[in-house]
Amino acid sequence: MNTALHPKRFYDYNTFLHEKFGGKVYKICLDAGFTCPNRDGKRGVGGCIYCNNASFSPGARLADTPIHEQIAAGMAVGRNRFKAEKFIAYFQAFTNTYAPLERLRELYSQVLVYPEVVGLAIGTRPDAVDTDKIALLAELAQNKFVSLEYGVQSMHDATLAWIRRGHTYGDFVAAMDWTRGRGIHVCAHVMLGFPCETRAGMVCLADEMTRVGIAAIKIHNLIVTRDTPLAQIYAQEPFPLFAYDEYVELVCDFLEHLSPVIVVERLCATTPDEYLIAPRWHKSPGQLSQDVSKCLLARNSYQGRLAYSQ
Repeated sequence: MNTALHPKRFYDYNTFLHEKFGGKVYKICLDAGFTCPNRDGKRGVGGCIYCNNASFSPGARLADTPIHEQIAAGMAVGRNRFKAEKFIAYFQAFTNTYAPLERLRELYSQVLVYPEVVGLAIGTRPDAVDTDKIALLAELAQNKFVSLEYGVQSMHDATLAWIRRGHTYGDFVAAMDWTRGRGIHVCAHVMLGFPCETRAGMVCLADEMTRVGIAAIKIHNLIVTRDTPLAQIYAQEPFPLFAYDEYVELVCDFLEHLSPVIVVERLCATTPDEYLIAPRWHKSPGQLSQDVSKCLLARNSYQGRLAYSQ
């Protein structure tokens, strides 16, 4: 991808989907009733300090609804609202590889029988995969697009401990070693704005993601949501969060260090107003995308300008 010539100046997800599938693709969020090793006691209880999982996509929390009904409802929305005829089934809620192998095979296979479903996306943690689970995904990837989304958040173990993540950065490196080269599209979720990290350290995360060889990235800003331990910390001792213009500049810095072949699936976190405590930017993801593009253009810059080769 020559991002210097791209209208957005970065490799956005819609461009990738159009290139790969030749048209509009709608991602259907699914809730298969998973939990998380950071909630059930295996690694911790209560989850990460910022996590109110219902706030991520509250309309998609349908664990009691059969998967085939969730797929049918998602297809209807995609067709009627977005004029899509191709779909990616996105197992999103909690940790979607956190089950026995045969249960995962059953879940994933039942959505791939639909001819309109061109791919599978699976949100998980790097400590919830093993070589057998990766082998299953590699098998499925021989016939369909398979995206495995690892929640990385930070490359600093001190930060991961502070947010009570329950795994180390080394766990992600090990998971990448198992996943790389297997035909699986790996997307990393990272978070910018932890008060225990410097701005320079956040930008270095882009260099590291380039180094480990991910295919895509979701960038989130740290947000404080209601009914979380982070909300309690913030109420007792407020810490600085990025103002909107500061975050736009930081994202541009980050993108300049990110390989131009890495697809940028998200630029910020979002949550409904009823869950959000801070920051309150009153800006949509679309507006942020436009402002990042304008900032890169004003700099005469683009994604990957300062990146080293993978």
